[in-house]
Amino acid sequence: MTIIPNSHSRRRPRLLQPALAALATLSVITTAACGSTDPDGPAAPPEPQQSTRTEVTGTRLAVTYNGGVLVLDRDSLEPVADLELPEFLRLNPAGDQRHLMVSTGDGFRVLDTGVEVSEHGDHNHYFAGEATLTDVTYPAPEPGHAVRHAGKLALFSDEAGTVQVIDPHEVTAGPAPEPTWTAPDAHHGVAVPLEDGGLFVSVGTEEGRTGATVLDAQHQQVATSDDCPDLHGEATTASGTVLAGCTDGVLLWKDGQFTKIDSPDAYGRIGNQAGSPESEVVLGDYKTDADAELERPTRVSLIDTATERIRLVDLGTSYSFRSLGRGPEGEALVLGTDGRLHVIDPDTGKVTQRIKVTAPWKESATWQDPRPTLLVEDSFAWVTEPGTKQLHVVHLPSATVVDTVELPEMPNELVGVGEAAH
Repeated sequence: MTIIPNSHSRRRPRLLQPALAALATLSVITTAACGSTDPDGPAAPPEPQQSTRTEVTGTRLAVTYNGGVLVLDRDSLEPVADLELPEFLRLNPAGDQRHLMVSTGDGFRVLDTGVEVSEHGDHNHYFAGEATLTDVTYPAPEPGHAVRHAGKLALFSDEAGTVQVIDPHEVTAGPAPEPTWTAPDAHHGVAVPLEDGGLFVSVGTEEGRTGATVLDAQHQQVATSDDCPDLHGEATTASGTVLAGCTDGVLLWKDGQFTKIDSPDAYGRIGNQAGSPESEVVLGDYKTDADAELERPTRVSLIDTATERIRLVDLGTSYSFRSLGRGPEGEALVLGTDGRLHVIDPDTGKVTQRIKVTAPWKESATWQDPRPTLLVEDSFAWVTEPGTKQLHVVHLPSATVVDTVELPEMPNELVGVGEAAH
């Protein structure tokens, strides 16, 4: 791997490696102390030595390319595995901070990033092993959305209209003989697990979606709404509100009932959303040209699910469906085609920062084509630049690009393992 010089003085290897080394030392000390709650009492027996794995400071990232998946060490960004798969691939976190779901022609295949997370009270230990494609596949013709919520993972098959709801921590156990639920008509849909064991599921046919239904834990219908034409995407908020986009606004499942928030325009499509556990405001895209083959909007939507209002923010630049993210404090983040990461206060709609990351770019009309992609975890954002095969790292609190590396392949999708589902 080639390290690309960065004009910024605060590069990640210089800025963070001393802290990482200190963290590793602290980790050893903490591990030795785990199990003893009395500082004056007898020492607890040491934990068994792990001879086949190495303790590291965090989880891993994954990047798809034309023909496979690169698994990257999160700190060094060095590839630790190159897993070949000869087709267009999509990735989603399974919800256990270790596994990813790879959407292939057969269904959702489980990818093991190789990092085991061991919880010790108020902190975690991370042990790195080999990253592999497992033999476990959840059958799903035309695999669609994979959604984590309420400690569960829901996998939707567009061709079959089936939903499989699984425990993320048992993802390698394989699928049950029968799906959890099957829609009356197959469609490009989505399902969101709810806290009470129920499901928020889309309603539609091959011609399109019309709304959503909520099922209880026994999969009996609780409520339904047909007031969401061309329903697409999903997001959840700090309070557990579920949101889906429509061509004329958004549909909420909130306080045990459906609520519709209308767009300011007769056709105001919100098809991609990003929620945050720190906020009741959901970030969404916003399109107003129903006849466009590919609309390149410059406005985004901020949907306040508490006040049930939509605020539009004009960025002065377009973006893509892979441009939306949320910061550690709930900041709304949008990667613009001007090459800048736009940071928005979700409560006021004010753009507070514009961080230069990539060269200006233009979105392809073919959605499967590579394009700059934004990933946010903790206090860092990672941004791909396919044209140069580069991956940039942004430290959000300092609004600084702290590292840039060149990858061995042109990156397409970029994902992390995310937070653990509880």
